[in-house]
Amino acid sequence: MRDTEYQELDGLALADLLARREVSAEDLMACAIRLARARAPALNALCYERYEESMEVARAWRHTGAFRAIPFLLKDSGLAHARFPSSLGSRLLNDTVYSRNATLADRFEAAGLIPFARTTVPELCMAPTTEAARNGAPTRNPWDAGRSCGGSSGGAAAAVAAGIVPLAHGSDGGGSIRIPAAACGVYGLKVSRGRLPMGPFRGEGWGGLATDGVLSRSVRDTAAALDAIAAPEPGAPYAAPAAPASYLKLLTEPPRKLRIVVWRDAWNGIPVAQECVTAVERAAALCRDLGHEVIDGAPPDIEYDAFVLAHANVLAGNIALSVNTRLSATGQPLRDDDLEPVLRQGYDHGRALPAAQYIASVNRFHAVGRILDGYMAGCDAILSPALTRLPPQLGELSTAHGTFLAFRRQVATYATFAAAFNASGQPAASLPLAWTEAGMPVGVQVAARYGREDVVLGLSAQLEAAQPWAGRIAVPRMD
Repeated sequence: MRDTEYQELDGLALADLLARREVSAEDLMACAIRLARARAPALNALCYERYEESMEVARAWRHTGAFRAIPFLLKDSGLAHARFPSSLGSRLLNDTVYSRNATLADRFEAAGLIPFARTTVPELCMAPTTEAARNGAPTRNPWDAGRSCGGSSGGAAAAVAAGIVPLAHGSDGGGSIRIPAAACGVYGLKVSRGRLPMGPFRGEGWGGLATDGVLSRSVRDTAAALDAIAAPEPGAPYAAPAAPASYLKLLTEPPRKLRIVVWRDAWNGIPVAQECVTAVERAAALCRDLGHEVIDGAPPDIEYDAFVLAHANVLAGNIALSVNTRLSATGQPLRDDDLEPVLRQGYDHGRALPAAQYIASVNRFHAVGRILDGYMAGCDAILSPALTRLPPQLGELSTAHGTFLAFRRQVATYATFAAAFNASGQPAASLPLAWTEAGMPVGVQVAARYGREDVVLGLSAQLEAAQPWAGRIAVPRMD
């Protein structure tokens, strides 16, 4: 199979070729590995590559699931897999190994997704850019090498945008799927809390904020992946409302008219770049053309500063847990160069955080959820910018200097529209519906009520059909 043909097709189209025996799993893995070797180094998007071993896995693979035998990438987020160590982008946690797979990793493989490497992340997945010191260099945006690719699923978004794989694993605890999807011009859905398994090693991430998922170049690939991996897990602390029989099948049914509220302004008067406002306005016009009712609105008051502090507190508590667990396992003290400066500050903040303040922070998330759910009683979806501005230049959101709380406040002026939907547990996606004259993607976010991924996916598919984006593949330069 030619690499050009491979990168032009989404996962389901490749699976169809497999089903018709026009290509083999080995053919597809060979394409993915060639493209990875040609394009990933310029991006610094991959780690823990297992190319030769994965070719052997592909040769022996028996077709399974909706994707049958598609090359796939796992995020370096600590999702356990016996074949792939992980670092979470940290020198302290480098080369963590696992004796067994996480539930989700097994479900990915049962869906026919064959991992062959991990994708880069910021340290401990704690930044909206992927510039971890552990990775030796920043992960670059495939559309502009001087800009951030987003984070924390930055390597995943860059790899999908560059055509290395049609879809890749991501995770999102404050926008970490949607931020890089917006920055790299791919589709990224954060699902409802409890929709995907977190086990068997834990029941929740970051006080219920975090969930896993995929980034893809087509809405239907995301829908098919969700069909394959979304099912209850025994002992899980959360359970999303019952899913339809098939999200993928729903995309083929006649759409219903939706009531959509458009947000142009951000909390606290945080500036929103004109490119982002224009993208939302054009998306709103598309929605009207599709027959939906579109009304102007504004975000409800969620006491944004208090929410940002609550988010920082919970992240800091999780930094302390991750670091202390590693130190206990190794029996070594924390060295000065084990953590980047901002993360070291976060560790100290987490260690000193009173239990009552941590609980109050989680309660703040629950309050945000009640506010947003009440707000959406009168509508089906919210349309907003995915980010407040274009992806920043590398180094602007660095964790190499400054304090933890100052960094979190800086992040809160960039990924402003993202994290509130982690607190509420509602599904939200970034769609690559706009591009600047210079060729940079501009994401638009669609959010729906808790448990209504069908609304997000259905509207996403309509917008994708009205303004297709699948043909855009970035070819990074090897300077």
